[in-house]
Amino acid sequence: MAYMKSSSPLPPPANHPKDCMSAATKRYKYLRRMLKFDQMDFEFAFWQMVYLFIAPQKVYKNFQYRKQTKSQFARDDPAFLVLFSFWLFVTSIAFALVLKLRFFQFVFFMLYVIFVDCIGAGLVIATIFWYIANKYFRNGADQDVEWGYTFDVHLNAFFPPLMILHFCQLFFFNGLISHEWFISTFIGNTFWLIACCYYIYITFLGYSSLQFLQRTQVILLAMPIVLMIFVVSLAAGLNMTHMLMTFYNHRVNS
Repeated sequence: MAYMKSSSPLPPPANHPKDCMSAATKRYKYLRRMLKFDQMDFEFAFWQMVYLFIAPQKVYKNFQYRKQTKSQFARDDPAFLVLFSFWLFVTSIAFALVLKLRFFQFVFFMLYVIFVDCIGAGLVIATIFWYIANKYFRNGADQDVEWGYTFDVHLNAFFPPLMILHFCQLFFFNGLISHEWFISTFIGNTFWLIACCYYIYITFLGYSSLQFLQRTQVILLAMPIVLMIFVVSLAAGLNMTHMLMTFYNHRVNS
């Protein structure tokens, strides 16, 4: 069988024979590989993370490649999730240093970020998009959107905001963003604006890359709403970053 040639500049993922498996079997194989680091393609996962910042549309070309070679859009290699977990750990340490958290506060904060902010919110968002995509975006009944793919789209879209909000902006927090100045609010809220636009755009790319879906451009309608919230927050003097820090401080100390 001839495989489709990928035009993506990312290195090719490790290939495995194409077969037809049930969703349960795919989940079992995926979870079983989570502890087999020697079978994970970390180089490919790393380059995906890089391209999510500089050219996210190229990442989804490899999802099309996976569908042709492995009969599924969703990732079958947990390497991306493992690296994602590593960055959650690193950014949690950065947050703990800025908030001056004690050890057990840091552990609670890290667990909260992983299981509530990332996984919990991801399960809800992925399920909502899975339902909407199959109910309203699908063109025909011959193909449907895998739930695993919608969760992959969430992880893809969540990674840049994670690095922007939980890492990059922390370098500016104590010296600038934490103050009551207008420039502090503007810079902090601009980080949020960029992060939200990344999430919306990468989510849009994830669903628009599936040729059997239509009207996916409605996802981009969230961008004007985000921009409006940004303008209103500046007019009202609401520092989104300061509010996030206050919320996390309340969570770890409650």
